[in-house]
Amino acid sequence: MTELSDEEIVNSVQAGDTEAFGELVARFEAKLKRYANKFLNTNHEIDDLVQDVFIKTYTNIQAFDTNQRFSPWIYRIAHNTFVNELKRKERAGFGLFAADTILPFLPAKETADGQVLTEETVAEMDKLIKQLPAKYREVILLHYYESFSYQEISDVLQIPTTTVGVRLNRARTNLRKLYQQTKPL
Repeated sequence: MTELSDEEIVNSVQAGDTEAFGELVARFEAKLKRYANKFLNTNHEIDDLVQDVFIKTYTNIQAFDTNQRFSPWIYRIAHNTFVNELKRKERAGFGLFAADTILPFLPAKETADGQVLTEETVAEMDKLIKQLPAKYREVILLHYYESFSYQEISDVLQIPTTTVGVRLNRARTNLRKLYQQTKPL
């Protein structure tokens, strides 16, 4: 089943092949855990939250249009689940994170960036990205870390594609300014 596209597997699940859903879990579990870790900036309860994402995905799989790409759809479910978790923690009085620190960015060890960049450079970029407002960190995470297109980010965040572009440009500009402040000429 690994040669099938995500959408073809979803089509099988929609047709009643419940076992095929396991392939989607296998394909997306590590990615969603990484996204949850970056989004929530904690390892606490990540497994439970990702499990919730898969439960919601399975529950609503019949509503998915297989003419669309599956990955933005499941990331939208994940995004909503993680935002709801942040809100729940704040209501519970834990004050989990300030709004501008919910989306840290740490390159994964398995990415090409992680192999090319030195540990010092990765650590330095991490510090700079953590200083960005959440709305900029999130588009950077989805675009550079998850390799989503502008349209896919638009689908996940439910914002216009032009807003995605504006946020990415502003994020890059802010990163450049932050870098120049830390590395004076």
